[in-house]
Amino acid sequence: MIAAFPSPSLLRPNPEWAKLSLFDRKDWKRLPFGAFAESVNQRVEPSEAAEEIYVGLDDLDSQNLHIRRWGKGSDVIGTKLRFRKGDIIFGRRRAYQRKLAVAEFDGICSAHAMVVRAKPDLVLPEFLPFLMTSDRFMKRAVEISVGSLSPTINWTTLKLEEFTLPPLAQQRRLAEILWAVDEAVCKWRATSLAAEEHARATSDILFEENQKQRHLIATEACDRITVGIVVKPASYYTDAATGIPALRSLNVFPGRYELAELVYLTPDGHAKNSKSELKMGDVVVVRTGRPGDAAVVTDEISGMNLIDLILVRPKPFLLPEYLVEFLNSGFGRRRIYRGSAGTAQQHFNVSEFERLDIPIPSINVQRNAVDQIASLKVQHQLCQEQTNRLRAIQTAMLGASLP
Repeated sequence: MIAAFPSPSLLRPNPEWAKLSLFDRKDWKRLPFGAFAESVNQRVEPSEAAEEIYVGLDDLDSQNLHIRRWGKGSDVIGTKLRFRKGDIIFGRRRAYQRKLAVAEFDGICSAHAMVVRAKPDLVLPEFLPFLMTSDRFMKRAVEISVGSLSPTINWTTLKLEEFTLPPLAQQRRLAEILWAVDEAVCKWRATSLAAEEHARATSDILFEENQKQRHLIATEACDRITVGIVVKPASYYTDAATGIPALRSLNVFPGRYELAELVYLTPDGHAKNSKSELKMGDVVVVRTGRPGDAAVVTDEISGMNLIDLILVRPKPFLLPEYLVEFLNSGFGRRRIYRGSAGTAQQHFNVSEFERLDIPIPSINVQRNAVDQIASLKVQHQLCQEQTNRLRAIQTAMLGASLP
């Protein structure tokens, strides 16, 4: 069961926090980063550390202070950096990704990371990670990075950057609160993942249970399957003032649309491609990059056109929402990927899509399945919202304590 949700009002940042004595800056000092932290540059060859834990940049999650994945020294080649429990592993390459974590064990890490260790006479090891995840620190980290393809931070530059540091007593109080919030974030994140996995498992079971009632999408389950403009779509483009909006793959996600970056077709171009004009109850399916991502056409996008997307019009005995849940489910994806081509960017041919079969029970069973899956997704969404509110609290506190 999902835990009861606190009132949203209890999880909003307090705009008056900066006035609390906890954030009194009377005795705060502005110091170069290198005065209270050091870069640990102990290099090691993987052959000398074959059985040790190895943490690569791909093992660090953005805006997450915890390391959840790792490999072994025997898995990699090239010189690495040694770190100790309590050190901070900071992804100095592409700092805008905000990859930074506190080591909970000894090991080795990518040389594209920076191993940072607190100087405890000036900064508490428990407080330094939050200083380094603050907007102030990350903004400067990005600004001082050098290189175009893989911008990287150099210690010789970072150590000279100045930051405002509270006295140790205030650092301790702030760190206690921030780590408590981080613990709550971790618990909500785990609950969110559990809710998501529950929804995924439930949808798989629902489709598995109805496999005896399979129908071919093209010949039995749909009235129409077509593809949007594929050949030189840009030749029809115009501006928003005179054009008719059209969807591309970057606008379509599982069960939803993002309409911030639409393109617009000339009225003539839209008329020439009227076969792919959207109507309420149609289903839009992504072909390239994320094959199978699907969403039902709503009133908001009815009348738009498609660029290199599949349009599906289900027969009356197949609910569009049920078809979308099937295509977005793990059960459906396993069938889709058998028919997708390409490696770096997968592509789903219309002919392969037409050969898909889908389990179709009665309308009532479909509707119950859609409602059940939707309910589980709501729980997952609520968990994510709670996580975001807690992150907002962290950000607000860091903003107040590290301006």
